[in-house]
Amino acid sequence: MASHQLVHIKIDDLDIIGYSVAGEETVVACPQLKVCFDIGKAPDQVISIPNVLLTHGHMDHAAGIAYYLSHRNFDGQVPGTVLLPKNLLPHLEQILAGWSRLDGNHIPGNLVGVEAGDEFQIKPNLFARVFANDHVKGSVGYTVVERRNKLKPQYRQLRGPQIVELKKQGIQVDYRLEIPIVSYLGDTQLGDFMNLDYVAHSKILITECTFFDIEHLPRAQAGKHLHVSDLAHLVESMDNEHVILTHATERTGIRQIKRCLEEALSEEALEKVRILMDRKPQLRRQKV
Repeated sequence: MASHQLVHIKIDDLDIIGYSVAGEETVVACPQLKVCFDIGKAPDQVISIPNVLLTHGHMDHAAGIAYYLSHRNFDGQVPGTVLLPKNLLPHLEQILAGWSRLDGNHIPGNLVGVEAGDEFQIKPNLFARVFANDHVKGSVGYTVVERRNKLKPQYRQLRGPQIVELKKQGIQVDYRLEIPIVSYLGDTQLGDFMNLDYVAHSKILITECTFFDIEHLPRAQAGKHLHVSDLAHLVESMDNEHVILTHATERTGIRQIKRCLEEALSEEALEKVRILMDRKPQLRRQKV
């Protein structure tokens, strides 16, 4: 499907590709993690990613689901998996059934209804954890968490056979380490997710910030979206290394967005922030 040119952000060894304009299209993918947060209009660049983590059912986030699943089938790929709020599951099943009839072919897909607290295994050591946000009924966000087993300090000098022997004796020689890699808030206003340790300590936080002009504050509140006046509290109360902003309204240009961010954020917070649609290096306050 013809699509916009996706933005590419590189953070260490992780690629983030996407496009996000409020009311038009939002799709943000992490190919190495095998996940695509929301699907937008299903641009070709994300069809090969096997897991879609859908936050809610608004058209600009979900319109491409049927095409995504159908095109994977057309290309001979295994059926895609779509995680979505549990209350939307029967509706998406009906949509896919209708598209299958229109297309004349069954559209295969693994649809998984989720709610806050659920986890889904992406790879043996990689999991998508679901949390509630505050936008529409049932809407959710996701954190991708890596799990590693680490030897306890007292056993790190032992050799392999010695560790095997201890395990045979039923001794727990290791512990589980969880590393939250990326959290995607979806469309939301501030909420209880800010108190979740794995969200607050994700290396990367991908958050909407839809409105920036002061006169747009009532729009943000009415639609349960973030305004730039909320962003300082969000960013400065969390411990993320990188923050990527999505879903900005077309009513405000990039230059004005940057000016608003410079006024709203501390120097330390500003250093973390990148506007997805900027296509330029991260923000820096101009020195005088």
